[in-house]
Amino acid sequence: MALKETHRPSIFWLMALVCFGLLGGSVKFRVAHPERIPARGAYVIAPNHYSEIDPVIVGMMLFRAGRQPRFLAKASLFKIPVVGWFLRRSGQIPVERTGTAAGAASPLAAAHELVEKQGIVVVYPEGTLTREPDMWPMRGKTGAARIALEQHIPVIPVAHWGTQQLMGRYAKKVSLFPRKTIDFSVGEPVDLSEFEGRPIDQHVLAEATEKIMAAITAQLEELRGQKAPAGRWDPVEQGQKETGRFES
Repeated sequence: MALKETHRPSIFWLMALVCFGLLGGSVKFRVAHPERIPARGAYVIAPNHYSEIDPVIVGMMLFRAGRQPRFLAKASLFKIPVVGWFLRRSGQIPVERTGTAAGAASPLAAAHELVEKQGIVVVYPEGTLTREPDMWPMRGKTGAARIALEQHIPVIPVAHWGTQQLMGRYAKKVSLFPRKTIDFSVGEPVDLSEFEGRPIDQHVLAEATEKIMAAITAQLEELRGQKAPAGRWDPVEQGQKETGRFES
């Protein structure tokens, strides 16, 4: 298929061919509201996150929609032989999970460059796989909101459901057969207009992040035909560590 973007790095096409070659026969995509993915321009895609294979599946969906996705990915992945080379050459953005200003500077600078090139960046607001027992979106982190507010670009919430049948949370293997159906629901851009002109401090980022998480959750409720729990799951309050594997 022909991408709608003008920048077409050959390594990206190679990665796409590999992904579709390995998974194309094992996955069927159903996308609600695909027209909400703009063909051009810069914006943040903010999906829910509950399986290690989520980035591949989200990337395949966006590629089918004609966009080249770039992800904020944990920096440790870039240190893996071959994998790190592919990530760097395809324009993915490493993130150090240090929680410091220095750790945040590099991805923000990369996002700024991407915006100048009218590209899109995929940011998982939860920062890791959800710890919520029934895989509803949990408490979000502020990366997606910060990029959107500082770069003045939209955030488009995306929910998907069915990926857990392909690869369960923290599973070691992918289940290729029988063929799995993965449903997507693309939301309208999150209305962050109330934050325009305000200093981008932690209070503003927290409010904007919760609006983003609420929008993602609403799309997932549509897919699952269920209501999410009233309270947002917070790993800290539940005594769970912020990163890495956890016991549900």
